[in-house]
Amino acid sequence: MACHRPLQPSGVPQAYARCYNPVVGRVSSASIFTTIEVLMSGHSKWATIKHKKGALDAKRGKIFTRLIKEITIAARAGGDPDGNPRLRTAVLAAKAENMPADNIKRAIQRGTGELEGAIYEEITFEGYGPGGVAIIVEVTTDNRNRTVSEIRHCFSKNGGNLGESGSVRFMFSKKGIIAVEKSAATEEQLMNIVLEHGGEDLNDEGDTWEILTDPSAFEAVLHAVKAANIPTVMSEVTMIASTYTKLEGPAAAQMVRLLEALEDFDDTQNVYSNFDMDAAQMEQVAG
Repeated sequence: MACHRPLQPSGVPQAYARCYNPVVGRVSSASIFTTIEVLMSGHSKWATIKHKKGALDAKRGKIFTRLIKEITIAARAGGDPDGNPRLRTAVLAAKAENMPADNIKRAIQRGTGELEGAIYEEITFEGYGPGGVAIIVEVTTDNRNRTVSEIRHCFSKNGGNLGESGSVRFMFSKKGIIAVEKSAATEEQLMNIVLEHGGEDLNDEGDTWEILTDPSAFEAVLHAVKAANIPTVMSEVTMIASTYTKLEGPAAAQMVRLLEALEDFDDTQNVYSNFDMDAAQMEQVAG
């Protein structure tokens, strides 16, 4: 079940069939992009870039806003986290970011209607970036027309275009990812947790181990990891692509600008893509 592959000097895994964040070997300088066929596993290089940059949302003062919106919407299905898995996940994420309990409570009350507040609508956009990279953008908005206009502008300004509903969604599946520094746990420890608590896979990613789970098992596996006093460097339910498109040079730089523009939009909750880039350029972008 574990995946072991040779590492590039930067510590990023080379081409593989199952592992998280696939990186294909160098392509010809005459080629701008290539599509990588992989078995479904971890998420795209963009997620790694964001984490390497260090809490991108927090730097922009947006993480609380996004979490509050998620809690508010999740609470529409019921204000008790014990009986509402989506709300429970949102509350746990908020607590992990040290959100005050009063803020969490008010967000829940706005969702259940106990307090007045903005009425949010969830919209999912699908589109393409440079080189045909597939992109999904999840937004929460109280003004649909403004949001549609802004998302369309982000795409067109940065070499992309919006697609029809369903145009790229079939390329992604929702999975849980839990990343642990290798110094924090052994492969055997984590494999036991994976096997005993419904995890799907354990991958060797150089400096870290990555556990892959079905969304329904994510909470149980994460709880087991924490119960074993194993710290995590990342834990989230995300969208994982079945194929990846690798960009190089200017096309990769343009793709990063597009993703950053989408992330920076106030209404954006999540951005997913099957974008991949050369390890050296990824390190440069990640700073």
